[in-house]
Amino acid sequence: MSYDTAALIKEALDAGFSQAGELNVKALVFMPEVRDMCGADRCNKYNKNWRCPPACGSIEEAAARASRYTFGILVQTIGKMEDSFDYETIESTSEKHKENFAALVKSLKKRYPDILPMGAGTCTLCETCSYPDAPCRHPDESISSMEAYGLWVSRVCKLSGIPYNNGPQTITFTSCYLLP
Repeated sequence: MSYDTAALIKEALDAGFSQAGELNVKALVFMPEVRDMCGADRCNKYNKNWRCPPACGSIEEAAARASRYTFGILVQTIGKMEDSFDYETIESTSEKHKENFAALVKSLKKRYPDILPMGAGTCTLCETCSYPDAPCRHPDESISSMEAYGLWVSRVCKLSGIPYNNGPQTITFTSCYLLP
């Protein structure tokens, strides 16, 4: 399948993202070391959410899932912080990113039903995840993060020619869409 890269990037920017660009699919290296960082549980979601490790599947399953795709788009939302402890900006930038990401997933799914979206951070669709006591309440809407897939996001950005660090006093949230 052929994609209009410029149109997809424009669509992402029109959807509210700060930056967007073509994803270098060869940069998708699924690393157990990234999963090990998830295991350190700094975000307090490891083994507590259907879309985080270990519930989201093995690194081998993640790599196999993504191997079906030959094209992708990276998207970023950048927030300018007043100082390094500006948690209000971090939270508002995260929310803006998640909202724009979900809206573009919905739009792209109409044309590409087999899209594989990878978000930033854990799934937050439910106030409390049903894991492990009951099945996911929103299996068609919930999304794992790039890190949950085992991707080193800064490396993926670098190899795709998209900045990961956008300057001092900034926070950047990065996600991607893989298209069949």
